[in-house]
Amino acid sequence: MIEESPLSALFVDFDAYFASVEQHFDPSLRGRPVVVVPVMAEGSCCIAASYEAKRMGVGSGTRVRDARVVCPDLVMVQSRPELYIKTHHKTVEVVERCIHVEGVLSVDEMWAWLPYNWRTEDKVAEVAASIKREMLDEFSEALTCSIGVAPNRWLAKMASKMRKPDGFFMIRGDDLPEVLYSQDLSDIHGVGRNMELRLHAAGVHSVEQLYGCTRQELHTIWGGVEGDRLYMQLRGHSVPDTVREKRTIGHSHILPPGKRRPVEAEAVLHKLTQKAGARLRSYEMLAESLVVDLRYLNGKRWSQEVRFDPSSDALFFAKLISKLWRGRDLPGEPLRQLGVTMFRLVEKTNYTPSLFAAGDKRRDALNEAMDSLQRRYGKSAMHLGCDHAALDHDNMRIAFTHIPDLDTENF
Repeated sequence: MIEESPLSALFVDFDAYFASVEQHFDPSLRGRPVVVVPVMAEGSCCIAASYEAKRMGVGSGTRVRDARVVCPDLVMVQSRPELYIKTHHKTVEVVERCIHVEGVLSVDEMWAWLPYNWRTEDKVAEVAASIKREMLDEFSEALTCSIGVAPNRWLAKMASKMRKPDGFFMIRGDDLPEVLYSQDLSDIHGVGRNMELRLHAAGVHSVEQLYGCTRQELHTIWGGVEGDRLYMQLRGHSVPDTVREKRTIGHSHILPPGKRRPVEAEAVLHKLTQKAGARLRSYEMLAESLVVDLRYLNGKRWSQEVRFDPSSDALFFAKLISKLWRGRDLPGEPLRQLGVTMFRLVEKTNYTPSLFAAGDKRRDALNEAMDSLQRRYGKSAMHLGCDHAALDHDNMRIAFTHIPDLDTENF
């Protein structure tokens, strides 16, 4: 037991989000073991699984052919990122009707500060019940959320995962630390597989032992201030967010069978690059390095990095990708996966171009016009010819922690 800390944070975690969205919009999928996949192929990996599938031992990362061994009735659904994002923005609106959303942490997670006059258990339970009621009114019983409340956001996130699915759990200051002892180390937010191995090497095999570590011991195990942060968060203290500088912007995609030939794959690579470039410009940043990563159907891989003067120009990136593409290994081999990542990012306002660099304001105006037209009228309103063959290929992967704004970003 630690000193009493007031309830201050409410965390909303949507249950099996991608699969639940599919079950909501297609009632025939409800009650069935559903997996969401990037490509409709038996060799594809599950990117999400419904609770019916999870109970059969199927989870994220499971190959479909392996999942069918334990779950013969498995239903495979191709991912629809635009639908998940539209639904995400609607869920934020729903929660806002009940309490102000302080921050969105991922496509299926958000949190709120509890106003000082709402920090009683009865009021918190009332707010949680209103969120669930509004969700049911707006959607259906297929799309549920689990809600956690605690003295800080980190503990509220832990609480939201302790009564899944469709749960509500409150961690009070005087419940600590015993309330966490039933969890495995891998359940602790911030303890991934590698960190779990490091904890084991330090003689820590349970949450109780983790809690018993000193602040300095956790600092040493984590190799930095993240260990100090965890020490404080475990004890109910609120810790300011770490400001992280954006270091990379990129996109990757697993190709469906119809896009694996080099001519189709090149158009998809251009589309991924232009999408990353549009994001770069929206952040008012420039890149100094770009990496293309190709994975072939035969299992081989090719990667190439190129450095250049800081740029965010769409035409420059198009020419660069074309040059890299021509120099790739195995030019006639079909591809399985493409990726492009922009590195060494600098803020446009903090960059001083070389005295000898020939700036082109017309090119900046062209980029601005293209971005503006796409935001207003959609991605097909104006685009470069290099990605024309990929315009019908909308099923791009979305990252959990990058939620596009439907008004400002294309898919």
